[in-house]
Amino acid sequence: MIDILSLQVIFTVLLFSSVTCVVYTIVGWRKIWNNVKLYSNRAYWVNYNVIEACAWYAKGMVILPALLYGKEIWQLHFLTLFTSSLLIWASRKKGLPTLVIFNTIWIGISSIVIVRNIL
Repeated sequence: MIDILSLQVIFTVLLFSSVTCVVYTIVGWRKIWNNVKLYSNRAYWVNYNVIEACAWYAKGMVILPALLYGKEIWQLHFLTLFTSSLLIWASRKKGLPTLVIFNTIWIGISSIVIVRNIL
């Protein structure tokens, strides 16, 4: 008999794989691959791309432990507060309003978590 955790893992992998395959097929596997290869290109790592990568990794460090283990590492919100602020600064280069809005919301979330845990 398959336990609930195994079933969740199986369905998660199937859902992830299905959605990713559909999106990659629509966009084009070669375009996706060429995009991913930029990570290994030294010219890609200008200041705003470094900041963007750090901000996304910091958000992942906050989200994944809570999602996978039900544990919040609230101190990491200091990092996301900083990286989200930097990402708003960096977004002036790319001109993406979604980055500004999303990271403004994230600054609010991080502020709530920090204050909740300090007070």
